[in-house]
Amino acid sequence: QVQLVESGGGSVQAGGSLRLSCAASGATWTYNYMGWFRQAPGKEREGVAGIHVVGATSYYADSVKGRFTISRDNAKNTVYLQMNTLNTEDTAMYYCAAGRYGGRIPMPESDFRYWGQGTQVTVSS
Repeated sequence: QVQLVESGGGSVQAGGSLRLSCAASGATWTYNYMGWFRQAPGKEREGVAGIHVVGATSYYADSVKGRFTISRDNAKNTVYLQMNTLNTEDTAMYYCAAGRYGGRIPMPESDFRYWGQGTQVTVSS
């Protein structure tokens, strides 16, 4: 089993920045990809960014390209999501996930077996 704990959410004004963290523990050898998903009220959950735990491959949704950056610290089993130039459309619950991403676009939830509880990001105008 894998446990994922997110942190770093909060409230920020449009144009601001936040950094989310996701610390993994447990059977970390059972996955090779970590991702961030988000779900806004009344909308489906969508993949935002992902990163391979060993290689250099990463994924970004078109809506966040150039604004969000995903990175990892393997020594800490932690993945980060740096979010810059936030806008009100980024308001959502953000979830960390771990699994084996198959490369489909957009990044599907079904590729990810383990999920965190989520952290809220609220962007005000």
